[in-house]
Amino acid sequence: MSQRILCLIFLTLTTFSWSQTSVNQQEKLEQRKAEILREIKEKERQLDDVRSKEKTVVKQLKIQNEKIQLNQKLIKTTEKQTKVLNNDMYINQININRLKRELEQLKEDYAEMILKSYKSRSEQSRAMFLLSSKNFTQAYKRAQYMKQYASFRRMQGEEIQHKSLELEDYNQKIGVQKVEKEKLLKENQKEREQLEKERIVQQELERSIKKDKKQIVAEIKRKQQETRNIDNQIQKLIKAAIAAANKKTATAVAKANPKTTTAAETKATETSTKIVLTPEGQTLANNFRANKGRLPWPVEKGFVSLPYGDQPHPVYKTLVVHNSGVEITTDNGANARSVFSGEVVSVMMLSPVNKAVMIQHGDFFTVYQNLSSVSVSKGDKVSTKQSIGKVRTNGDTGKTVLKFTISQNTTYNNPASWLSNM
Repeated sequence: MSQRILCLIFLTLTTFSWSQTSVNQQEKLEQRKAEILREIKEKERQLDDVRSKEKTVVKQLKIQNEKIQLNQKLIKTTEKQTKVLNNDMYINQININRLKRELEQLKEDYAEMILKSYKSRSEQSRAMFLLSSKNFTQAYKRAQYMKQYASFRRMQGEEIQHKSLELEDYNQKIGVQKVEKEKLLKENQKEREQLEKERIVQQELERSIKKDKKQIVAEIKRKQQETRNIDNQIQKLIKAAIAAANKKTATAVAKANPKTTTAAETKATETSTKIVLTPEGQTLANNFRANKGRLPWPVEKGFVSLPYGDQPHPVYKTLVVHNSGVEITTDNGANARSVFSGEVVSVMMLSPVNKAVMIQHGDFFTVYQNLSSVSVSKGDKVSTKQSIGKVRTNGDTGKTVLKFTISQNTTYNNPASWLSNM
């Protein structure tokens, strides 16, 4: 009996733990679905806005592509929900099968016990069983045995009743889960049909866009050149920040050790393309590096609308679109925020409508572009998640997009490997 009870407790605890985990997974996936649906609605609003203003089909295609990607994410999220539900149903079915076997065994044991009890049901035979004892001790033990036997019968009956109720509960659960699974499968089918419609719209846009190929390619190249010019500006500013920091360090070292520091050493320090870190700067850089993959997003909420690196153009596959960071689409009026503590080394005016802030974290630099206003100044110390300015909303597209870059000295890094949940 003790082994059976221990197994029952273990299975109950395991089932409860799994149930809690699956519930949490379902809740998270449901929240993610809601976020994706909000993003899809935002894309629909942007498409309507673009169409109403009769903007170029290039912009329509870009938004359409983003919408298709969101639909694909929605399908994957629904599939994950179905998988979690299938796993949960599998565990519940195992419990149902186990309970059926245990109930069958309990009923067999109970029937056998009742039969034996029936055969020896006579009060006279019970009395004779006691009176035939050789001594008082034996009579006492027999009386205790009869009492325990009756108690065990009652416990067996209660256990059968308990397991029957438990089995009924699991059957109800799996019934509800089957309905939920059917609902998810229908949702998934509906999402796939919607995705197919979006792809048809995309194809129509692509056919339309190819008619004005020369003009579009020229526009893309012009924008890419603007991006490269901005990247070059930022690179110069980073180099200038490195040079200024190294000059300061070299001067401090020379003052501290005037006899042992040569002019050549001082010159080498000042002209290095990497920051010569002070102990304080090294600690900050180490802390920044230790948080790789856990840094908060540079905006409170949003989604990546253009990832890092070289991306093929959605229509002209031979045309490569380069991105030195990530572009994150967020809400109108959103604040840009520092992803880690550090010092503002530059506030830039990249164009008449594009302000940027550069923050140093040891030998790492983070840059926040496309700000309409800035709330920090050069030399300010900032903390993690501190607001540094407002992200600009494009008057033509109605989109609010922050471009965010991370570099170690002058080498760009992919922000996706640094930011949490990207």
